[in-house]
Amino acid sequence: MVEEIMIKPGVFYYPEYFNRTIQEEVRDEILSYANELGWFQPTLPRWGTPFSVKMLNYGPLGWVSDKSGYRYQPTHPENGAVWRPFPLHMSRVWSSLNDGFDSPEACLINYYHANARMGLHQDRDEQDLSVPVISVSLGDTALFRIGTTDRKGPTQSLKLKSGDVLVFGGPARLDFHGIDRIYPGTSTLLPEGGRINLTLRRVTQSAG
Repeated sequence: MVEEIMIKPGVFYYPEYFNRTIQEEVRDEILSYANELGWFQPTLPRWGTPFSVKMLNYGPLGWVSDKSGYRYQPTHPENGAVWRPFPLHMSRVWSSLNDGFDSPEACLINYYHANARMGLHQDRDEQDLSVPVISVSLGDTALFRIGTTDRKGPTQSLKLKSGDVLVFGGPARLDFHGIDRIYPGTSTLLPEGGRINLTLRRVTQSAG
């Protein structure tokens, strides 16, 4: 039985949601996909400064960032390839933990090397902010931090390990959150180390 831990209202943590076998299946799919399409390096709008993570997407829409801004689009920003459909296990985790909400339209794939970070930010590029975001961790443990809707508000931290799942929505849907550090060597899942994070989101307004 899957353990559910409420971190705070709207934020739910599911430790070891995916067992090692499923983690390996998802890993193999992602690495094959990356070998086929190639990771892209998102950059900050206006300044063009590169993120420290590399990215891909699954689904009909994918999140990208460049000098033009943050947006969702159906194709790879560098080669125009259409994103692959959601892997079976990603569709299943959404159905299990976001039952009652419309289907996801985007699954961001972020690859963190040992020194990569993700500063505090809000996920607010979606039209429908009533639908929770689901985050899946693979590989090395990461220190996740989440605060409030005020960038300078109080924060709390949680170590996310390989196979863990985090869901945030409701009153926490627009809370600032980020990754402070990666703990190298804490997992043997990824051949070159590091962490992969998959984030499932509903983008357009739900029918209901």
